[in-house]
Amino acid sequence: MASALHGEQVIPIEDKDDLLRITPLGAGREVGRSCIVLQYKGKTIMLDCGLHAGHEGINSLPFIDMIEPETVDLLLVTHFHIDHAAAVPYYLEKTPFRGRTFMTRPTKGVFRWLATDYIRVTNSSNSDSSALYTEAELISAHAKIEEIDVHQQVEVNGIKFTAYNAGHVLGAAMFLIEIAGVKILYTGDYSREEDRHLIPAENPGVTVDVLITESTYGLHNHEPRADRERSFTKQVRDVVRRRGNCLLPVTALGRTQELLLILEEYWSRNVNDLDNVPIYFISALGKTGTRLYQKYVMDMSQRIQRQLSRTGRNPFDFRYIKTRTGLSEIPDMGPCVVLATPGMLQSGVSRQLLERWAPRPENGLIITGYSVEGTIAREINNSMEEIQALKGGKIPLRMMVSNISFSAHVDGAQNCAFIDEIRAPVVILVHGEENTMMRLRANLVDKYKGSNYELAVHAPRRGEAVELHFRGEKTARVLGGLASKVPADGDYVSGILVEKDFSYRLVNMDDLLEFTGIAPVVVEQQQLVPYTSSFDLLQLHLEQMFGELPLTTETSNSGVANTLRVYDSVDVTHASWKTHVEIEWESNIMSDMAADSVVAVVLNIESCPASVKLTQGRGCGHSHHSTSGIDETVPAGDGPHSHSHAECTAVAPGLARTNDNHEIATKLALFLQQQFSQVEVADDGSSITVHLNDLSAVIDADSLDIQTESPMLRARVAPIVAQVSRALRPLSHRSVALPEPEPATPLASEPEPEHKGDAGADDTDSSDDDQTEPPTSANTAALAGYQSADEMSAGD
Repeated sequence: MASALHGEQVIPIEDKDDLLRITPLGAGREVGRSCIVLQYKGKTIMLDCGLHAGHEGINSLPFIDMIEPETVDLLLVTHFHIDHAAAVPYYLEKTPFRGRTFMTRPTKGVFRWLATDYIRVTNSSNSDSSALYTEAELISAHAKIEEIDVHQQVEVNGIKFTAYNAGHVLGAAMFLIEIAGVKILYTGDYSREEDRHLIPAENPGVTVDVLITESTYGLHNHEPRADRERSFTKQVRDVVRRRGNCLLPVTALGRTQELLLILEEYWSRNVNDLDNVPIYFISALGKTGTRLYQKYVMDMSQRIQRQLSRTGRNPFDFRYIKTRTGLSEIPDMGPCVVLATPGMLQSGVSRQLLERWAPRPENGLIITGYSVEGTIAREINNSMEEIQALKGGKIPLRMMVSNISFSAHVDGAQNCAFIDEIRAPVVILVHGEENTMMRLRANLVDKYKGSNYELAVHAPRRGEAVELHFRGEKTARVLGGLASKVPADGDYVSGILVEKDFSYRLVNMDDLLEFTGIAPVVVEQQQLVPYTSSFDLLQLHLEQMFGELPLTTETSNSGVANTLRVYDSVDVTHASWKTHVEIEWESNIMSDMAADSVVAVVLNIESCPASVKLTQGRGCGHSHHSTSGIDETVPAGDGPHSHSHAECTAVAPGLARTNDNHEIATKLALFLQQQFSQVEVADDGSSITVHLNDLSAVIDADSLDIQTESPMLRARVAPIVAQVSRALRPLSHRSVALPEPEPATPLASEPEPEHKGDAGADDTDSSDDDQTEPPTSANTAALAGYQSADEMSAGD
């Protein structure tokens, strides 16, 4: 996506990190294998990692190969259901994923046992496929999962996330994720309906930029809760009154516990009529699940906690419900009610009981939850006359079949109301079948068209990315000594800007360790450059480039070591017994530039034509005084030269620096154009004019004086002129100390009031005024043909 629409204006995307990519690897126009990936500012978050109940083996996984596991920073799991969490052990143990995984405390507690049941059921089924991981791999993965409490905010590598009650099952959470100021709310499966034991989904109460919400029921609305309960208990009672058996296919944990509470309450009110009719909950996790719900009762609704306080009895300590682990523990006589897993009737005890009881019309089957497409539970709702037996053959379907949903998913009205509450400008629909989802999308678009709520609704397919452009403002907190005075408009604030995890802090060097944990250190750099010529020649070239340099000489048994100091920051040492020059400096922006220039000079000395002339004897026949106290006479070949010293100053055309103002102005303008888009050179080359918005500055090409009414613009132009002038001016200009870094950009964009004096202008003037006598003809000859002004400016 090359650009993003913001109101009526198309904003070009300058940085790909400003794109938020949301990709459903599962649950994109389907129900099952929920797995949503967020990518923003170089961070990657995976939301849920489940399996599809209608598929087997590898085919049941989300499309996790679309994302490199090594790049995923976080895996956040909303709840323990198979379609949201069962692929987590596979991802943690069988891929290179090394990020962190979070669940709420109840979710982690229940997930371990539900995944164990998945392994057992899958491996014991008649299918050719086996579970995607072993019990040992599950235990290893479970140990890596970290817990998060509801309303707790956690920050990992700049990603902030908070869990909120989702109301779907025990421990279910919505996650509010914040990256660089952009907030995304992922609902997972959620319910806003108050039931017997769960806290309804809550509104985080913050501004949300993107809402990712389920669309399981599309526009379908549930019957009122009281009506559903009356219909459910009446149908169960009718089946057992006609001496039939009532089958309720359920998941081991989740909405099953709500049904158990309903049946327990109904049996206790009708004990005279139903006391002799047993209720069985058949699941390998039945007893474990009951203990888990008893353990986490304080994470449930106020209604459950009041009941516990009033009666002193845990609501999940059932009197009328018997928990069994297998079908063999149920006597095959008399009417009964059986809750059995799995809920989709694909295999297991619920499938066995369906095949056993289907031919008898007095029996009943009540589907109490959402049925995924491609499962027997979905197909049996569509007026089937017979079912396929697991062992082959057909079985007639004569039992009563009804559907009374206690699925803890929001219906159409509840989902639309929540979207209206959150009022995020972007809504992304997931976890819904295509037709259902697209009808909801069309309804939302029509509902808010022309309103003051500008809403963009997306319904991506599995593997299809939604790209959104966010370009937030960057705000830095001023801390420590810098915060002792509140700056006024136009004031300069200079300090060290530290960025960490999308937050910015501005501090003094003295406060760096206290407020950022960063200890300032000095980086000392050393570079060895091959060099076999004399020190005098080295000194000659360096001083022609940088002006007169301080010299330090040390004598030892090995010989003489001479050190020249350039710009009071770079030490250049020549030792008579070594075949290289040592260049040492403390690293910073200015010293690094100076060191680069020194290296460039040294590397070119021995290849310079003038140097070759001096060392090979085709130069002048005069002597040069050595700083080591030895006169080194350059051989003159057959005899002394008959030409004058002036003839030695000849320089190859186009290679020397220039005194021509027009050429100086032209070349200086090239440098200024890198910083300012509008730069003009006078026709006669006498001046350069720099424009910045409504401000302007005029630079005299001869004196390099800067004329402007804006101190701020002067402060920006002066250091550039000071640096570049050293490369463009004649070599007769002596070296000056490197200028200090200029003050930071002012906090406000208004021009700063006039002050007396100007550091930037002074720097420029001093570099222009600090001149000495022209170099001797011999020295000039040594630099003949050294390098062009452009080359030297690049090195400088």
